[in-house]
This record gives sequence, structure tokens and C-alpha cells, in this order.
Amino acid sequence: MDQLVSTVRAQLREQADSALAPGQQTYMKSAMPFLGVRVPQVRRLTLAAARSHPPADVEALERAARALWDEAQYREERYAATALTGLPMARGRLELMDLHEHMAVTGAWWDHVDDISHRIGATLAAHPEETARIVRRWIASDDLWLRRLSIICQLDRGADTDRALLTEAVDAAASSDEFFLRKAIGWALRQHARVDPDWVRAFVGEREDALSPLSQREALKHLR
Repeated sequence: MDQLVSTVRAQLREQADSALAPGQQTYMKSAMPFLGVRVPQVRRLTLAAARSHPPADVEALERAARALWDEAQYREERYAATALTGLPMARGRLELMDLHEHMAVTGAWWDHVDDISHRIGATLAAHPEETARIVRRWIASDDLWLRRLSIICQLDRGADTDRALLTEAVDAAASSDEFFLRKAIGWALRQHARVDPDWVRAFVGEREDALSPLSQREALKHLR
């Protein structure tokens, strides 16, 4: 996978825009510098590199993703690592859950965690019981970003949402004053309201005293 990793790194540096990079770093409040490559462009060049140098299997893909992530000098290299975990061969793979958790904990910011959440949703769909056990561990974690991940990991699941798991995640974080948890609660409930508005109305109504005004406002945003 050295060729895949080196190709991604080279392509990122070729596409770098030094005029764009400082603003990206400031906006993301990132200690790690940016090259100045927009996220959609990062994803495109990463997928192109993976087509040219396809991983032999999921283990090889994981090694490449970990190298890009752990050895990153620029934030775009971490975006590329996450993009690799979105390849079809990686979708819904339970063996990548440790990698997703590692990225969430070490990335420790909303841009990384929100991207990772889509991978967890796909794994829940493929391995509901095993993945739910891991998500329940995150619900009880002291790590803010794992807790956020436990709340928003079902954004893509629509009618297949595990409402019991969502309820546990929301109830465990409802009393927190952390903005990123309050916002996540509202976002997750608002998304689920697209397929089950009555359930979300009832859920919020039953927890009017427990949920923050921010969470309630976001949850009911399109229902009033």
C-alpha cells in the first residue's frame, strides 16, 4: 500500500493552494496545518488513487488509511484516510470499527467525527447486533467525540433507524452542557423526523424538561 499512500500524498501536494490553506486552518481551529485542498477534491483524488493502486483486501486498505491518518502532516491527509474507508470494499466492515474509533478519538473534532458517522451507520446496517454493542460502549464513554458519534451514527438509516439505540444515546447525553452533544441530539432527531415525525414529536414532548432548548429547537425545526 506504499504506492497508494505516496500517490495520495503527492496528489494532495500538487493540488495545494497556499492562499486557501490559512483560512481553512482558522475556520477549523486546527493545530494541524492545511495544504489548501477542498474536501470534495480530496475525496476525488483519493478515489482516483485507489483505482490506480487498488488495495488487495480490507487489511491492506486499513494499513493505508492508518498510515495516512497517523503520519499526517496536513489535515487533508486525514480526510483522505477517511475517504479510503468509504470505498465499496470497506463499507459495512465490522473489522474496521477499531479504526473508526481510533480516528474519532485522535481526530477529536466535528469534521472528522461527522464524516466517520456515515461509516458507522453502514456497519450498523450490515452487523446490527455487534455494532450496536460497540455504540453502546461509546454512549457510556467519557470521550466527547465517541459520545457524539453514538448520537449521529444513524443519520443515513431512515426508517431502519434503531430507535432504542438512538433513545439510549440521546438520553445519556441530554443533561450535558456540551454544545457538540446538544447539537448532535437535535440533528439526529431532526433527521429521523423526516421518516417518523410523530415519534420525534412525542419523544421531544416527553423530554421537554430534559432536553436543552437547542436540542429541542433543532429536533422540531421542520415540524412546526
